[in-house]
Amino acid sequence: MQNIWDYILNITAGTAFIILIIYFLIRLTPSPPVGEMEAARKTLSVAGKEKADIYSKKLYSEAKVLYDSAMINWRSENKKFIFSRNYDKVVKYAEKSLKKASEASDSSKSNTINLKTKAKLKIETLIDIDNDIKSLFTHYPLPAETRNRISKGEFLLREAEIAYKKGEYMLADRKITDSEYLLTSSYETAYSNLRSYFRSYPEWKRWIEKTIAESRDSTGYSIIVDKFSHKVFVYLNGTRKYVYSAELGKNWPGDKRIKGDKVTPEGMYKITKKFKSDSTKYYKALLLNYPNDEDTAKFMSDIARGRLPKSARIGDMIEIHGNGGKGADWTEGCIALTDREMDSIFRIVKVGTPVTIVGSMYDFKHIINQYLF
Repeated sequence: MQNIWDYILNITAGTAFIILIIYFLIRLTPSPPVGEMEAARKTLSVAGKEKADIYSKKLYSEAKVLYDSAMINWRSENKKFIFSRNYDKVVKYAEKSLKKASEASDSSKSNTINLKTKAKLKIETLIDIDNDIKSLFTHYPLPAETRNRISKGEFLLREAEIAYKKGEYMLADRKITDSEYLLTSSYETAYSNLRSYFRSYPEWKRWIEKTIAESRDSTGYSIIVDKFSHKVFVYLNGTRKYVYSAELGKNWPGDKRIKGDKVTPEGMYKITKKFKSDSTKYYKALLLNYPNDEDTAKFMSDIARGRLPKSARIGDMIEIHGNGGKGADWTEGCIALTDREMDSIFRIVKVGTPVTIVGSMYDFKHIINQYLF
């Protein structure tokens, strides 16, 4: 019986000893940093969803490098004998990665809000500039290069709006920057050109006042063509009676210099002939005395001073005629009305009726306030 109890005691003691050894082995075995790595991975994932790879690229890249370093060290340690493994570096890299990823996430949120706000304001500003361009220069002939720059700027602005709606604020910002350069520079160039054109307003004003006074004194009709507004104003007894929309020469701003320049002339003229539909291809027409003596003198002076080549020829056959209503400037320098309006004006005017053509009835400040505000 004693032998049995001794045997049991020996077995129990042996088992306890084995358990104790296993316990100490477990205690001595380094624990893999599963928790730390999982926390770092989840934080990186959150940063990715916040688009930190776009809006906080530096911090996000650093977080990824640290996480990759942790994984490399973990794999390296796992190749070692179990009791000689040391995961301290793994934990260190994982914790640094988590911190950087968290910073990247916060930074991305902040940058996204800032970019969104900035993009919205800039898009609104560019839309205003584009609308100003349309208001002032829809019918104003600009150089082809300027028109192309405006078109490209408008296209980039539309792309910026699409990117903004998709939440692609970085792309929107790049499109906005390119559009802003094209639209603002084109607007400044066009604005400067228009302001320079209006330097002739004091002379236009004198012509306008003289023409209206002549209508008042003669108790008859007189016509004023406002090229900028594309309007023909008919006065009777010094009072505006009719207003018609007009289409002009393709290159209407400025004064006509030579034949074929497609510029509608500026000056004080008179109707010299009335052509019915059987005498003109433009339905009906009122021929003006262009070039008058002033136009001819200026043309000859430009030739003499070398401003025009000696081979240049002065234009002629400037009319107010029908076949208008095309919605664009298309004539060689004439003023085109719709056939219905041509009937109206043809009926009331006569040979000798004054026709004054000016750049605008109003000064530059008035035009800017009228079209932009």
